[in-house]
Amino acid sequence: MARAFDAIIVGTGQAGKPLAHALADEGRRVAIIERGRVGGTCIIDGCTPTKTMVASARVAHLASRSSDYGVETGQVFVRMSDVRTRKRAVVDEFSSSNREALVENPRIELLEGTARFVDPGTLEVTSDAGDGAPRRIRSEQIFLDVGGRPRIPSIEGLEEVRHLTSTSILELDEVPRHLAILGGGPVGLEFAQMFARFGAAVTIVELG
Repeated sequence: MARAFDAIIVGTGQAGKPLAHALADEGRRVAIIERGRVGGTCIIDGCTPTKTMVASARVAHLASRSSDYGVETGQVFVRMSDVRTRKRAVVDEFSSSNREALVENPRIELLEGTARFVDPGTLEVTSDAGDGAPRRIRSEQIFLDVGGRPRIPSIEGLEEVRHLTSTSILELDEVPRHLAILGGGPVGLEFAQMFARFGAAVTIVELG
């Protein structure tokens, strides 16, 4: 039998988590479901990790230009594995604090697993760890905040070469000698500036 909630939210991202707290503040019982890490795209592989790495890139840039300010520092070396370690620590801290805020709210129940509809008002949540039977919950209000993921474009030959996405590039442990970026939009340019400041040669390929 399905447990009833006043509202169900799928996803703990930048829409789902604040909505859960707002509904709970109104006195409603809320279930929020997450199959990955709490925080969603922004905290896990979007804004938080990239801005953390951008900050490291800015330090490298300023250190390399220190003589312009009358300060001599010597040769600048970027240890990418340490940049990654710092990035991971910030992401862990943000995710943990967001999870804690959800768990500590008495009107919010965090269910960790993958959700699927079994009828228009009922969801079944299955633990990705394989522990426990699937749980069914129902509500007249179900909000989907399922985030996003990189889409690999259909480019001839792309599948034959090692390529990175906006997610996997965050896990590099060394600065590439040459980075080719397909797309000159905000995300592409952010990574272009970041890795240029880390010391990579960068080429941007833009159709428009």
